[in-house]
Amino acid sequence: MAHLIDKHQVSQRRACKVLKVDRSTIRYHSKLLDDFEQREAIKRIAKARRRFGYRRINVMLQREGIYMNHKKLRRIYTEEKLQVRRRSGRKRALGTRRPMEMPNKANQRWSLDFVSDAFTDGRRFRILTVVDDFTKECVALVADTSISGLRVTRELDQAIAERGAPKTIVSDNGTEFTSMAILKWAQETGIDWHYIQPGKPTQNAFIESFNGKLRDECLNETLFSSLAEAKHELENWRYDYNHQRPHSSIGYLTPNEFASKISMDKMAA
Repeated sequence: MAHLIDKHQVSQRRACKVLKVDRSTIRYHSKLLDDFEQREAIKRIAKARRRFGYRRINVMLQREGIYMNHKKLRRIYTEEKLQVRRRSGRKRALGTRRPMEMPNKANQRWSLDFVSDAFTDGRRFRILTVVDDFTKECVALVADTSISGLRVTRELDQAIAERGAPKTIVSDNGTEFTSMAILKWAQETGIDWHYIQPGKPTQNAFIESFNGKLRDECLNETLFSSLAEAKHELENWRYDYNHQRPHSSIGYLTPNEFASKISMDKMAA
């Protein structure tokens, strides 16, 4: 169209008639709003969460107060070539992440993980472990044959109802902890969820240390014939750990004694 008008000195009407093009198409001006800030936010989140698809990125955007139509988000996500590639077998470095501050009071940071064990008949079951990183208290020990991300949120809600909400929760990148149920729960509660780097369990050292004690002192010492028996024994061990077992890192006090001492010191101050 531009070539005809420029080279043959014809009107726009004539050029449209020759090429059989509607003039409204030529005169159309895009009404799309500038989406630069939204694009930059999407790219920033995708860079930090390299295995997140556009749906999870949408949840992260909403946490920051950025709301947009999911179709538009998917279009931008595709245009910027942010699609998640199938991971090969070899692990690759994901870069540095924001360092965590050491907790200095109860309920400032909880750590979560899963431990696996078996019944006497060979069936497997899993245990969700939750620990307060400062007081060393075992917040929850939940055993079941299958524990989904939604189940994790229900157990956390129960723990929060009993002792209050933490400021931060730390976990690995397991599918249960990166599920939509967890992302939605973290958004609704306002709790900061921190993911450690894949292949770096030392970044979640508190829960790894607790899991070692759980396996050494309970799981390796007990045979479980049923889920009910496992739940009973684990609850007994949790009570013993919190109220009777001295912990070397807190001056050989029990976690419950240490938490009470900190509370009394705070009130005295």
